Amino acid sequence: MTEINDRISIQVGLSGYSFRIESAKGTECSGWLGAESLFTVPQMQRRYSDVLVSVFTPYCTLVPENFHKPELSREILSELVSLPQGAQVDYVRVPEYNAVMVFSNSVGGTLHKVVAESVLRLDGTKAQPLPELYSMLKHLTDIQEYNRIIASYMDGVLHLVIAQGKTLMLCNTYQAADFTTAQYFIFLAMKKLQLNPEVSVIYFRTPLNEEQEMSLYRYFKSVETI
Repeated sequence: MTEINDRISIQVGLSGYSFRIESAKGTECSGWLGAESLFTVPQMQRRYSDVLVSVFTPYCTLVPENFHKPELSREILSELVSLPQGAQVDYVRVPEYNAVMVFSNSVGGTLHKVVAESVLRLDGTKAQPLPELYSMLKHLTDIQEYNRIIASYMDGVLHLVIAQGKTLMLCNTYQAADFTTAQYFIFLAMKKLQLNPEVSVIYFRTPLNEEQEMSLYRYFKSVETI
């Protein structure tokens, strides 16, 4: 039975998806699921009060709102990343930081589109699939620490956002063939921003195995998954 005021957040990558449901009954997390399970998982056949779909796309950038012109979105993004031929470019406002995120979900698969068509809001409307970085920016306000660090690692790409207090310091993606390389980019960013990992908590929105978690614990005050 569908509850009023329940919410599902879905992360979509090339190899599959995961979901997190928040309701009056508590929180339910799926773990990583293969794309073939989409039409057999009951939670993906329901309607929800709110639906959020996050795509692990490296094709995105944050632009100050005053500098963004919708008609120049493709040009702006093309200057920073090598877009696939025929890639669709979109944008979404991030009012918390007076910015606009310009992005493309053309990541070589259509799973995010199928998810958006399958999991609807109560009124039958579809959620717009948005970059993982967008969801990470939204999560920053939920973190109480002064140093706010959120990361995701999926499909060989590190997604990283860092803020100090209310000031956004970094919002970027990095090509990282393995988790060791992803850690290198995290520590490089921390060093450039003069942040001390030993007094900082790092939050991951993607699963960490025991080896990855222990490796991060050697440097950070704490490691949390959200």
